[in-house]
Amino acid sequence: MKTTYSFKLIVPAILFGMVLSVPAFAQGDNAPASQSMHQAGDKVEQVGSDTAAAAKDAYHGTVRVIEDTTITAEVKTALARDKNVSSSGIHVTTTAGVVTLEGNVSSPEMAQHAGQVAGQSDGVVRVDNRLMVATSANTD
Repeated sequence: MKTTYSFKLIVPAILFGMVLSVPAFAQGDNAPASQSMHQAGDKVEQVGSDTAAAAKDAYHGTVRVIEDTTITAEVKTALARDKNVSSSGIHVTTTAGVVTLEGNVSSPEMAQHAGQVAGQSDGVVRVDNRLMVATSANTD
């Protein structure tokens, strides 16, 4: 009976001692609580700053996409209205203000004129004119 009695007393005592020692092991750097709280506050502040920067970047990216879409629409409209350009075969894309013209036109003069028309639209930084002159072999 003595074995059972001592076992019932020793096991809870060991468990109680382990529970009391957990906070000592958890604080491995032996830093005071105020210092740990300050470090945690700094980390939260950095995360908040990073989140704000990401939101700002997303905003500016969205604005740029809207501006590019507007430029593309303006260039397409200008090409469609120009009597010297047949815009049906011209594909227009815009990235960061750079307008790219692709497709086939009937003459080198039309390709050059289309590039000039595109360059006159508001917000265009540069025109990348990749228009090709269609030959009878290309139109079949």
